[in-house]
Amino acid sequence: MPFEQLPVLEVDGKRIARSYTICRFLARRFGFAGHTPFEEAIVDSIVDQFRDYLFETRPFLVLLIGVGDGDVETLKKTLFLPERAKLFGFMKNFLNDSKSGYLVGDSVTWADLCLAEHVGTYAELFPEMLEGYPEIKAHTDMVRSIFQLKQWIEKRPKTKF
Repeated sequence: MPFEQLPVLEVDGKRIARSYTICRFLARRFGFAGHTPFEEAIVDSIVDQFRDYLFETRPFLVLLIGVGDGDVETLKKTLFLPERAKLFGFMKNFLNDSKSGYLVGDSVTWADLCLAEHVGTYAELFPEMLEGYPEIKAHTDMVRSIFQLKQWIEKRPKTKF
């Protein structure tokens, strides 16, 4: 194991470590990274921003799943909702610039998948997450309605996260 921790993906006897590195590798391999080097760079920057958002909101997300001490409502108001507003503002700009309904280019990328999965999962827990962001809701609905993805969402094991 390269860094003595999971996750690790093994491909042709070689190991790749770290979550986002694995995601980036798979996105490139299966055509979800962008169609040009410039699009790939923009997709990577969006995912990096999303990762920063997850890091910033981690105290709230941890409480939401029932781990740790603290007041969920207080952290939602003081931490999560402001960070969500910041992220959604950035994502709205990318959606407006692309005019395709996707964050970058004219087809789904792993940035779209990251955002749509996060929004879809957390909006089920508290629908007010999407209040004031119809563009983000439309994006999430569009991505989650992709035939193969929709089929998987319907049949995958039901878990809280």
